[in-house]
Parts: sequence; structure tokens; C-alpha cells
Amino acid sequence: MTTLIKEDDFIQSIADAVQFISYYHPADYISHLARAYETEESPAAKDAIAQILTNSRLCAEGRRPICQDTGIVNVFLKVGMDVRFETSRSLQELCDEGVRAGYLDPDNPLRASVLADPLFERRNTRDNTPAVVHVELVPGNEVDVQVAAKGGGSENKAQFAMLNPSDSLVDWVLETVPKMGAGWCPPGMLGIGVGGTAEKAMLMAKQSLMEDIDMFDLLQRGPQSRVEALRIDLYEKVNALGIGAQGLGGLTTVLDVKINTCPTHAASKPVAMIPNCAATRHVGFVLDGLGPAALTPPALSEWPDVNWEPDYNKSLQVDLDQLTPEQVASWEPGQTLLLSGKMFTGRDAAHKRIQEMLARGEALPVDFTNRVIYYVGPVDPVRDEVVGPAGPTTATRMDKFTDMMLERTGLLAMIGKAERGPAAIESIRQHQSAYLMAVGGSAYLVSKAIRSARVAAFEDLGMEAIYEFEVKDMPVTVAVDSDGTSVHTTGPKQWQARIADISIVPVD
Repeated sequence: MTTLIKEDDFIQSIADAVQFISYYHPADYISHLARAYETEESPAAKDAIAQILTNSRLCAEGRRPICQDTGIVNVFLKVGMDVRFETSRSLQELCDEGVRAGYLDPDNPLRASVLADPLFERRNTRDNTPAVVHVELVPGNEVDVQVAAKGGGSENKAQFAMLNPSDSLVDWVLETVPKMGAGWCPPGMLGIGVGGTAEKAMLMAKQSLMEDIDMFDLLQRGPQSRVEALRIDLYEKVNALGIGAQGLGGLTTVLDVKINTCPTHAASKPVAMIPNCAATRHVGFVLDGLGPAALTPPALSEWPDVNWEPDYNKSLQVDLDQLTPEQVASWEPGQTLLLSGKMFTGRDAAHKRIQEMLARGEALPVDFTNRVIYYVGPVDPVRDEVVGPAGPTTATRMDKFTDMMLERTGLLAMIGKAERGPAAIESIRQHQSAYLMAVGGSAYLVSKAIRSARVAAFEDLGMEAIYEFEVKDMPVTVAVDSDGTSVHTTGPKQWQARIADISIVPVD
């Protein structure tokens, strides 16, 4: 029997889905992250997970985005061959219309991050279209839809290699994961595709991230296939690397490892690996011609009783308006700070424009002397908010601008997420600066610390404009101190050694 899918029902379902996943973590992610929180022994990692869990519940209650990077939308369609669409538009156009409606929803506007003309103008499309759409024709009279919003921080860490047939997948994964750094915001999951051709391996890796996280159940019952045994092996060995939440060192780096395979050429072994971050966002539904999809949110009881709050006994309170180079030089690696006062924001496009202005000998529109810059592109505010969710972006993208900013603008310190590269760390050391890390995946929680926000320069850049934020008790960790010590190097090394000791069972 032929099923008729109405255009409006399809568009409404996509729009509802992108809204839904912006503020609801999947229940399987919540439960596995809660278990990781209970077992985590690293204080820094446990604090980061507490922030992520607290942020997750706040977003579910307030219906605001889990992360300021609300992602590029991926739509996977399995269209039954007995389905007919009541429309004159293509499936790509229908998906884009749904994305447009969802991202421009006035009750919860989502950040538009998609740029047209990726090589030259890189112009923001302003509505997060187009989506990336994959269509498969299958038997049946329904449309199976999977919608995901993939953030740039984790997508940028996607890996691909064409291995020799005799090469070990495990060896490749264990060699590759440490090189990915923490920009993908662990703890999350790894999706792996093996076989087919290059593009098929990447697609399988991405599709595997739509599967439920079930590692806890798998460990409880034991593997029932060679692939399941391999998943457990990789899960245990990746966590034994000690990378931990946000790369700070700890027991849990991944909550699950998924593996999809496909027949391949005898001379080939294509492998792809794509991480999902702490802002894991996806939902599936089926359209059967009876109206738009009905999406069921997780019950609030799914969240653990974890409520992160500033710790005034363990954290140093810092007045940004009176900050001095001597104070910055006194900060120690791993120290937690609570920042209050005014800071500027700026990320890729703003740094590039600053570089161009300095090269032309032009005065900058803001004075960075003795100031701190926060790498962020916030979501627009709604109702009584001064700013929308405003979590950190990956700091390594600003590494090539770091020496310029510290040498020529009077900047004292920087805030972002994940590690810094060797050149940036050396510049920080030479200029007696510091790099502070905020927790990725806690954007709504961070925004609660922002008391005021105004565009200070480059308004035409949209979310990449320079803002001035006034904050109260914004939580950060000293990730690189003025001597160039990086906790993203020291933390994982310490925890890798500790995990190795834990794994050794004494023999009587």
C-alpha cells in the first residue's frame, strides 16, 4: 500500500527534530555519563563531568541549547519504495526548509554556523542551511529519519586512513586518538567504519554515532560476536590512555565505541573514525503518512542528582578589571579560577581581521591592554537573557594568532577549550601569559555567569563579532601557566600511569 507523506508534515518533523536535539541529550548518553561521574577518580575530570551533567539538565528544563555550536545538520533518510511525497520540491529542499524553520524558531533561536563558498568568501547563510542529506531507497511504505547536529569541534577531529590489509585497526586507533587532542570534548563516543571505499568508511563511521550507547550492557553480558569483542577491547584500551574528560586526565575518555563494516577490495582496508562530543545530539523517528513525528523527551528523572556550583573554598576569585601581569604569572597549572569583571570575545574571523588591521598599521577598535579574550561564538539571547549559551570553542584554531595578540595588543590571557599547540605554548611562556580552559559542553551553564553583553566591534561578523562580556564567577582551569606547563600534557600522562597501576592485579 502506498503511503503519502505531506510536504508540511516532513518539514515540521525536521524543524521539531533540530529543536529537540538542541536541548535534549539522548537518555542513553545521560545514563552512561552519570556512571562515568560516579566512578571518576580524577578531581578535574569529575568536576568537568559535573558541569556537563548540570548543563544538560538546565538545557532540558529551559529548552535552550546544550552547546553554543548548534552544529551542521545531518539527515539520514531511508525511504520506502512504496512512499510518495506530496510535494514538487526535492528531499534536499524539504530538509533545508525544516532546518531553516527550526534554527530560526524565535522561542529558541539556534546559532547559524554554516558558511557558503567554503574556499573564498565563507559567507554565513544565516539559517544553517544547507543540511547534509543522505538518502537510501529501501522496501516498505515508511520513511525512517535520523537527524543529527554535528558540532565543528568534534567533526574537525574526524580521521581517515587507507591501511594495508594486514595492519591492525586497534594499533591505528590507539596511535590516532592521542593526536586528536581534546577539541572533540570527551567524554563521548567513537564511531568507526571499516571497509567499502573511502567515502563509504566515513559514512559508516558517521552513521554508527546514531546508534544507542550500550557499552554498559555489553560489558555486563559479554560479547556475542568478534565485532563486540573488538568494541570492548578498544573501549578499555582508549580509556587506559588516561586522556579523560576535556583532556584533563582521568578514567573515562569514551563512553562507547561503535564499529560498522562493509566488504572491501582485497588490496584495501579503508578505516574512518569520527568522535561524538559531550554535546551528543541526534534523534530518530518514522513518518507513516499520519502526520508529523511525535518526539518523546527524556523524563527529568533520567538525570542524576548532580548540581554543579562554584567552589569558593577551592577556587581563586579573580577580578578581571584589576588584573595584572604579576597575578597571571602567579597562576599554577590545574588551578581553578572564578572570573569576575569584563572580558572581550573573539574567534577565527575576528583574529584574522585584527591581523589584517595591524598589518595595515590601523588602530584596533578595542583596547586589549591587560585584558582577557574568550574564544566563543554565542547563541543569540531570548526573553530576559543577556546572551544565549556561550561555551568555549576549540583554542588551537587561534594558535597561529597567539604570538601576534600577546606581542602587539597587550593581551594578558586567553580562554577556550582543549589544548594549545607547541608554538602557542612557547609564545605563552615567552610573554608570561596564561591559557585558561572552560568546559566544552556546558554552554548554558557558562552563560549563567555572564551578567551583560554588548557587541564591541566587527558587528558584521555575526556570532564571530567581538563582544564585551561582564561575568560573575565564571569557572575556568589554568590549562597553560606562564612557564608553559600544559595540563593537557601532564594530566593524561599521570592518569595513564595510574590506570596502568590500577590494572595490575597482585598475585598471592
